[in-house]
Amino acid sequence: MGIMLTRGYRITRMLSHVDDADAQGRIFSRDCAEYEIATPVGKRVLLLVNHFKSKGYGKAAESAAKRLRQAKRVREIYEARTNEGNDLIAVVGDLNENPGEAPLDPLLRDGSNLTDIMTHPKFTADGRPGTHGNGTASGKLDYILMSPKLAAKLTKGGIERRGVWGGKNGTLFPHLPTIKVLEDEASDHAALWAEFAI
Repeated sequence: MGIMLTRGYRITRMLSHVDDADAQGRIFSRDCAEYEIATPVGKRVLLLVNHFKSKGYGKAAESAAKRLRQAKRVREIYEARTNEGNDLIAVVGDLNENPGEAPLDPLLRDGSNLTDIMTHPKFTADGRPGTHGNGTASGKLDYILMSPKLAAKLTKGGIERRGVWGGKNGTLFPHLPTIKVLEDEASDHAALWAEFAI
């Protein structure tokens, strides 16, 4: 995870939740870092940056239970910030779970008002519903979830796959010119992107 800012934008506050705990112990494997960004016109955008428990290690049921705990805590943080008056909030990152699965209920259902950018009418899809690997539906793991006021300011969004190899022979989608073999890929996750009029 990383944040890059252009001239005129500033990170004005950062808060870590790496030590947040519940009755079962520490919640986050890799933190839910909060970054408040000030725009050149004085608006404040809050990013909750996440990387939930991987599906690749440990028992599936235990990993899913951990992701559910993480999603519940992110929802609590999101609602606390909303109640404090923040209305331009994005929950972003690799949540390591498909949208229809129970571990994401706190963020995508259960009364949540967050909008997944890939379901927004201003998102330009490329025919592949996933963000990981070959872009299949089972590979929908990455998210930009927007608060209602942030979603209303979305002007366009899409997915950048040119850094991912794609398929056994790398023929599923175009690549950046420097990616000639699997080992050259920038990531096995495609990048979601968004532009907002803020």
